This record gives sequence, C-alpha cells and structure tokens, in this order.
Amino acid sequence: MAMVGLFWIAEGDVYVGAKPSGLAPGVRLAPEGVMALGDGQSGFYLWEGVHALTVANVPVKSLKRQFGTVKDLALDMVLNLALSVGPGRTGEAPAMLTVRVASPDGDHELTAYAAAAVGYSPTEVELSQALLSRLTEGAATLATTLASMSEWGRAWEGGSPRRAERERLLRKWVG
Repeated sequence: MAMVGLFWIAEGDVYVGAKPSGLAPGVRLAPEGVMALGDGQSGFYLWEGVHALTVANVPVKSLKRQFGTVKDLALDMVLNLALSVGPGRTGEAPAMLTVRVASPDGDHELTAYAAAAVGYSPTEVELSQALLSRLTEGAATLATTLASMSEWGRAWEGGSPRRAERERLLRKWVG
C-alpha cells in the first residue's frame, strides 16, 4: 500500500484519499467507474457518464500545518505520560476530502479521508487534479492510465515513496 499524491494504491486498487476501513467513507476508482464506499454514502458512476472528477477541501502542506502536527504530537505524548492514558490522538479525525463527480444526472459529492497527516504538497495536489481530469478524457486514456496505476501498486513493495518519486509517478501517469 502506498500514497501517491491524492491516491492510495493498495494491491492494484486505486482510491482517492485513504483506503477506507470498516464503515469509513471512501472513493474507489474501479476500471468500470467511480465507486462510493462506506456508511452514509452510496453510488456507482460509470466512466462513460463521468464528465468531470475533482477533489475539494484538500489539506495543503505548509510549515504552519507541519509545526502544528509536531506540537500536537508532543503535547499528546506529555499528556499521555502524565495521565497514564494509552497513546493516540482520539479527539482528532483526519481531514475529509470532497470528491465531486459530474455526470448526466447531476453533480455528486462523495467523501474520503485524506491520507496525508500534514497535508499534500501543492505540486502533488495540482498533478493529482490533472490526473483525475485525464481519467475522464475517454475509455482508451482511462484504461491505460488506471491500469498503469494499478500495475505499479501490485509491483510496489514497501511504504509510500518519497515526494520526488511520487511527483515523477504522477507526471508519468498524467502523460
């Protein structure tokens, strides 16, 4: 499993945002279409009918956001040690992404958790949005691009690649 831009690629499956677990919301990009997952949302949108695919509410990495995350972790550690409570930031959920799907029957908003704890780099956000747009260009483009992403996911071993490699992959997939 690995994060590349706004995508989570796990064993050949491609998700926007984090791969959902249990009843958590998520969005899977399947070869047939865009699939809403999790409790509270449903829908399956065939690629032939998807005119546009975008993501809003994307947390962008900044020095302030990174400092805030480090400060919160340090504060949590001190409180956990002082109160002898188990570790974990139980009061905070990851940021929620809004995945917008434009289809003949209207615009639909799906949700998925962000996979990046401190946000995504501006370059990764821009390339990811371009890649989502590319997926709506037609069947041939969709098939080769999504297949390339899935193939990479099946072959990749280890965690998420470093930022430069993620950006290189996104550029390759955008074309």
